[in-house]
Amino acid sequence: MTAVVYRRVDPRLGGFALRTLDPDADATLLHGWVTHPKAAYWLMLDADRARVAAEYRRIHEHPHHDAFVGLWQDRSAFLAERYDPARIELVGLYDAAEGDVGMHFLCAPAETPVHGFTLAVITTVMAWLFADPATRRVVVEPDVRNTAVHALNAAVGFEVVGPVAKPEKEALLSVCTRAMFEKATGLDTTVRPSPEESPA
Repeated sequence: MTAVVYRRVDPRLGGFALRTLDPDADATLLHGWVTHPKAAYWLMLDADRARVAAEYRRIHEHPHHDAFVGLWQDRSAFLAERYDPARIELVGLYDAAEGDVGMHFLCAPAETPVHGFTLAVITTVMAWLFADPATRRVVVEPDVRNTAVHALNAAVGFEVVGPVAKPEKEALLSVCTRAMFEKATGLDTTVRPSPEESPA
């Protein structure tokens, strides 16, 4: 069963949310996204539905990796993954620190692009990650050729560390602390107790 884990209202584009991903129920949806030509850097262009379901079942069952479907105005619109970069993806390839969280995101293909949508998505994903007080720094490793994502990363506060050689690609390691994200976006990620958790 899926559940909404985070909600955010973008001042220009309205309501965004993230829900847990169901590897089997969401397989057809995800297959259409990851095999679209615009998802070339996802490295699944030739995958069939069974392979997509198997990949997200593997992520679902992994202790240090999980995936979520992103919603915009209550419609499925993007994919987000969260992982521990010290245990997968970047093991031994960078100086890991306590509180590091890895992130991938992918916007669904759109017939009519919405200006500022991708920036709103990455901002939402980052705000969600920093909503966890244990998150001190977000780490990403996009393909060095993916200049569009490098620009988006910079817009939300990422700083380039440098290229790292991974088995499947040459990646551009970049990091973003909570302070860097807040400075770049003007958002306050301070985690406050809800009214029922506040002291009497």
